[in-house]
Parts: sequence; C-alpha cells; structure tokens
Amino acid sequence: MLDRLKQGGLPWLWLSLLLLVADRLSKVYFEGLFDYQLYRQIVVIPDYFSWTLAYNKGAAFSFLAGHSGWQRWFFAAIAVGVSVALVIWLKRLPKNDRWTAIALAMVLGGALGNLYDRVVLGQVVDFILVHWRNEHYFPAFNLADCGITLGAVMLFKDVFKKDEAPSGEKHV
Repeated sequence: MLDRLKQGGLPWLWLSLLLLVADRLSKVYFEGLFDYQLYRQIVVIPDYFSWTLAYNKGAAFSFLAGHSGWQRWFFAAIAVGVSVALVIWLKRLPKNDRWTAIALAMVLGGALGNLYDRVVLGQVVDFILVHWRNEHYFPAFNLADCGITLGAVMLFKDVFKKDEAPSGEKHV
C-alpha cells in the first residue's frame, strides 16, 4: 500500500490535508468570533485589510449566488470532478516535479475546503476582506481561495518557464 502512495506527486497530499484543516478551523474560528453576524468588520490594517464574515452561495465573485439553490450542487459536482482530476494528475507526475505537485496539492486542498462548505453548510464561508479606503472592496475570501489562487499562479508560472534538459540545454 505504501508503495502505491509514493507514486508521482501523491506524497504531497499531506499539503492538501493541511490546507483543508487550516481552512476549516479558520472558518469555524471566524464564525464564532463574529457570532454568525454578517459583514461586521475587525480592522487589521486601516484602509486596506479587515476580518469580516460573509457567506457565498455562488462561485467566485458570487457568480450565480442569487439563484434558487441548484448552483450549490452544480459547483459541488465541478469541485468533485476537478478534485478527482487533480489526484490523477498528481499520481502521474514524475516524482521529482515538486513545483507542480505543490501547486496541484494547494488547488486540491482549497477545492476540498470550499466543497465541504457547499455540501455541508450550503454556502462558502469567507472572512478575509481586502479594500481600499473603505470604498473599493475586493470580494471576501478564505484560506481555501488563497490555496487555489496560489496553486493556480504556480501552475501558470510553470507553463511559461523553459524546460531544461539534464545536460543543461534549453528546450524551446
């Protein structure tokens, strides 16, 4: 059994689990801190950064949030499909491809964190608010979103870096 887990990038699943646990614990903490009262703010850096509590029944930027509830299961199904694809991709990675494995593990952990919220709670819990002088807000987000974003940026960077052959020759 252990030999099967050591295939490709699967050993990096610990990072997915760590992100999932940190995301879940942070959401529980902030729901308790705000006593489930939405949109109150605790200013951390005036004019730039606050803690708040928000719920999102849609996807990124509240996409489809105003619909009757079908979107909950639609986005959950997408998250399950993406998660399965990420695990397969991780398994097929060369063992030495750490960068991609870390990126995929972060996206997977974030996807699972938000999937839990959708399936169990019916909505995603957000608590990080970045804003500019209380006028222009970026939508609230959470640690799962941070993991997804950072993992996606890492994958994007990986696409554009040049591969190097073992001899040091550049491939174009």
